[in-house]
Amino acid sequence: MARPRHDGPSPRDPQLTGLEVWLSGTPAELDAAVGILTAAGHIAWHSARRPMTGTDASRHRLYLRLTLAAERPRLATGTSAARGALIDLDTARATRRPA
Repeated sequence: MARPRHDGPSPRDPQLTGLEVWLSGTPAELDAAVGILTAAGHIAWHSARRPMTGTDASRHRLYLRLTLAAERPRLATGTSAARGALIDLDTARATRRPA
C-alpha cells in the first residue's frame, strides 16, 4: 500500500527569498520589463522564455525571482520630484502623435 503523499517543501530545498514575478508579453515587452526590474533590484533567478499558444501565440511567459530593497530611498521634501510634476493636458493632447 502506498503512503499518502506529503505535499510540502522538501528539507533539501533551499529557502526561497525575494520577490517572485510571472511576466507575459511580447519579446519587446519582456525586454522592457526585465530592464526596469533589473534597475529596481537584482535578478536572483529567471526561467527560460516559453512561447504561449493559441490566441497568445506571439507572446511569451517568463518567471523572475528578484531581490529588492524593502524601502525606497526618500527624496528631499523640498524638491519638485518629491512634489510630483504637473503637466499641461491641453498642450500634451495637442502635441500627441496618433498611435
